[in-house]
Amino acid sequence: MARLLLIRHAPTDETGKKLTGRLPGVSLGETGRQAAQRTADRLADVRLDAVYASPIERTWETAEIIAASHGLTPVAEEGLLEVDYGRWSGRTLASLSKLKAWWTVQMTPSRMTFPDGENLADAQRRIVSTCERLAEAHPKGTIALISHSDIIKAAVGHYLGQPFDLFQRITISPTSVTVIDIPRRGIPMVVAVNATGAEGSWR
Repeated sequence: MARLLLIRHAPTDETGKKLTGRLPGVSLGETGRQAAQRTADRLADVRLDAVYASPIERTWETAEIIAASHGLTPVAEEGLLEVDYGRWSGRTLASLSKLKAWWTVQMTPSRMTFPDGENLADAQRRIVSTCERLAEAHPKGTIALISHSDIIKAAVGHYLGQPFDLFQRITISPTSVTVIDIPRRGIPMVVAVNATGAEGSWR
């Protein structure tokens, strides 16, 4: 059985304010690096076989901090990339929330293709394919996958058997750990969702 730890990147100054998407040049500040280090500390006693990361600055920096605690080097994995938000990238959430299409994203995301960007249902297929490919590569290992909120939500929804249009009912916080077990045979199991280290959470 492969155990996948899906970890959202540490916060940046834009987290919760802008839809950064795949725009370059958005790195972790000191607060973000400290948050990533706290996650690394929480996982220090977990034997990781590999660390994979979306090759965007904030995810890559988070992955480097987590991997260093295990003597590992992150591996870039484009299947973990953020959704391509197209022309929405870089806009504030406040401005996007005024658009009619915003409610499509909230209520029927399966119908949403971002202007000059990606279809959300395609993004779900991408992350699920990536999870299963990496699980097959590490059939008895534990691996960390450093990615983004919407991508992790899409994976969780799939493995729960949840209709994609209920996607927004899942919360994935910065540096949270979501645990999914994928056996070679049998049913995948969602072990934990959005564990942040708070009392009573997975870790």
